[in-house]
Order: sequence, then structure tokens, then C-alpha cells
Amino acid sequence: MKPQKKAYLYAFAAIACWSTIGSAFKLSLRYTDPQGLLFISSLVACLILFVILLVQGKLALLRHLTLKEFLLSAFLGMLNPFLYYSVLLKAYDLLPAQEAGTLNYIWPLVLVLLSIPMLRQKISFVSVIAILISFAGIIVISSRGDFSFGTADHTGNEAIINSSGVSLAVGSAVLWALYWIFNVKDQREAITKLFLNFSFGFLYTFISIVVSGRFHLPAWQGIAGGIYIGLFEMGITFVLWMYALKYSSTTAKVSNLIYLSPFMSLIIIHFTVGETILTSTVIGLLLIISGIGLQQYLK
Repeated sequence: MKPQKKAYLYAFAAIACWSTIGSAFKLSLRYTDPQGLLFISSLVACLILFVILLVQGKLALLRHLTLKEFLLSAFLGMLNPFLYYSVLLKAYDLLPAQEAGTLNYIWPLVLVLLSIPMLRQKISFVSVIAILISFAGIIVISSRGDFSFGTADHTGNEAIINSSGVSLAVGSAVLWALYWIFNVKDQREAITKLFLNFSFGFLYTFISIVVSGRFHLPAWQGIAGGIYIGLFEMGITFVLWMYALKYSSTTAKVSNLIYLSPFMSLIIIHFTVGETILTSTVIGLLLIISGIGLQQYLK
């Protein structure tokens, strides 16, 4: 099989897995809380990544890490998975899956904004336009097409905007962009550093559950959901994507395929979670992706 064909197969497999995660989050949260779900999924991810390191003969790399590198993993593990998934799962708990997942997708634009102060990059006028287009998408999704922004809608009911949920979904995008900036500077072997990051993230999650005194074993559906998320959001899928990039002749040939994921996710959410996909969600998603696409084109 030609390398590029292998790259596409790995990429489509990864995208197919990621497209199911919004549904998995929402369905699992019916049976457990965000902390409990993160506890199970991060534990499973640690075990999977450990097995991958073992199979690939890379466990020895852990013995050669310095104290500085362990401290870096302790910091990165705080950002992701601990803070990132804590915030994201709470957003899914408060919002429909279609809204939480789509709003989280703005992280590439947040990355551009954070790169200005953190990486001292300049931003062009067209980049500002791209950001504004995506920001318009956020408004359309969060308002569900109702731009009255009052305390009540046209029927006299309470406002449909869940400001807490929207803030958490956007906040998760900020946390992921921060993690990306710090992680891209980390030149250690990819799976090794990911294993350490998730190990620290799992430790923080365990400590937070113990301190809060809310530890309890969820129903089997919640456990199954946590295992699924640990496998296909945090563990195996990352390796599939790495192989897709490895075999592809250019990064762009597979990285552009990621734009399929949110649309596939909406279809899966409709049939598994039972949500009616709103027109405002689709329009908002198109605006967000248009802004991201314009920004990528500039690069």
C-alpha cells in the first residue's frame, strides 16, 4: 500500500473516532459527573499509553528524563487533561452536545490571539477579519439564532443563552490553545511526554475527587463511557493521527481532513443523543470553520 493511502486510512480512522466523542461525553454524563468521568477516562488513557510505550520499546526513555522534564509534565498535565477536560466536560453537562463541541472548536483562532503576547507574533488585518468571522459563529451558536439578548425570548420564556455553559466551552478552547503552545515547544518523544502528562493529570483528578469527598463508583454505563473516551479520545486515536502525519507526503493533506470531524459529530449526536440539530448550530459552525480556514490560508 502506498504511504499516502496509509496516511488517509489512519487519518479517517482518527477522525471517525473523534467524531463520536461529543456523543460519548453527553451520554456518559447521564450516569456520572464530570470529575468521575475524567477519573475513569484519564486512568484508561494512562494504561493504554503505557502499553503502547511497552510495545514500542520506549519505556527506557522514562529513565532518562530530568527533574526539569518531570516538572514540565506536571505543568502540562495540569493544563491537559486535568483543567481542559474538567472545564470541557462541565460545558457538556450544561449545554447540548452540538453547542459545547462546536464552541470548543474555536481553539485555532484562540491560538492566534494567544500567539500575539506569548510568541510575539504579529497579526494582519485579514487575520482580524478571520477572527471576527469565527466570533460571529460563536454568537450565532450561543444565542441559537435569537439576537434579542434580553432576559426573555419572543414567547416570554427565560433567555435561552446559557452563559455559564458558553463561557466554559470557550474557556476549554483557551486551555487547549495554551496547552498547544507549551506542548509544541516540548521536544521530547511524543508518546512518552503524553503518557507523563496524562499520569500527572490523573493524579490531579484523583486528588480533587478525594478532597471534594465526592468519590463514588458510577453506574456501568458511566464506566463504559469513561473507558470508551479514554481509548478513543485520549489514547489510541492520538497514535492513529501520529501515523497519518508520518505517512503523509505533506501535513496539509491530512490535517485539512479534520474539518470533517465537527460535521460528522453533529450527525452522530443527532442519532445517538437524540438532539435536533439547530440551523443556528450549522450556520455558526460554518462561520467558525470559515474563519479558521481563512487563517490557515494566510499561513
